[in-house]
Amino acid sequence: MILIAERINGMFLDVKQAIADKNKKVIQDLAKNQTEAGASYLDVNVGTAAADQEGTIQWLVETIQETCSTPLCLDSQKPDVIAAGLKVINAENGVLLNSTPLNKKSDEEVFDKYVEMANQAGPKANIIALTMDKNGVPQDTDTRVAIAAEIVSKAMEKGFDTQRLFIDTIVLPVKVPNAQSQPGNILAAMDQIKYLSDPPPHMTIGLSNLSQGASERSLINRVFLAMAISRGLDSAIADVFDQALMNVVATSDLLMDKQIYSDSFLKVYSSANKG
Repeated sequence: MILIAERINGMFLDVKQAIADKNKKVIQDLAKNQTEAGASYLDVNVGTAAADQEGTIQWLVETIQETCSTPLCLDSQKPDVIAAGLKVINAENGVLLNSTPLNKKSDEEVFDKYVEMANQAGPKANIIALTMDKNGVPQDTDTRVAIAAEIVSKAMEKGFDTQRLFIDTIVLPVKVPNAQSQPGNILAAMDQIKYLSDPPPHMTIGLSNLSQGASERSLINRVFLAMAISRGLDSAIADVFDQALMNVVATSDLLMDKQIYSDSFLKVYSSANKG
């Protein structure tokens, strides 16, 4: 399971304050601790924490790289912010460009720009593409799959390996009125997306969005993650500090025959990730 650790994000108050104070220790501790918890990538998202998003993402990348070589996930729907981060990143460690819709009303060619940036960054640069277009986030299965198919088609036309492509089916908060049908729609979409190409694209989600505002956040996240893994999900932007969630990941790998059974399989999984 490719786990993208979510905590270096300007929406969190400690990160927002660290950005304001240029406090490297807070950022570096989060980078090291998330890596030790099992992160495959570290999400780096300025959010609304700073007016100068380009300069701030560069500061975050440089700060993390001073102490940690974990691959980074540059998170912005603004190509200029992604490009700024790429100027200072060590792409040899691996990098994810997160995230681009198929297109936007303000920019019909936004997906093409992300592909170009990924190609310039090298073969270890991958893209997260949202099943979203200029009409917004789809509410039904068929539209999600149609957008995903167009994303995969455009990537293939440009010679971009589908194994470097992550399709994000966009989970919505289950607490929002009329949103309870969406998890089922997303799972149905995953059933089809995994057959769009051979080899298939990766699939990812921003897991914590699902439980936003809910009282049982960890439980909701854990159950849906297990359901989605059974439908082909192989990546998630998630809270790697949630040990119960990490146990679900380890157990799912075991039950999907990706890990050899032993009575201490949880310890084995944790040790392997930290290694």
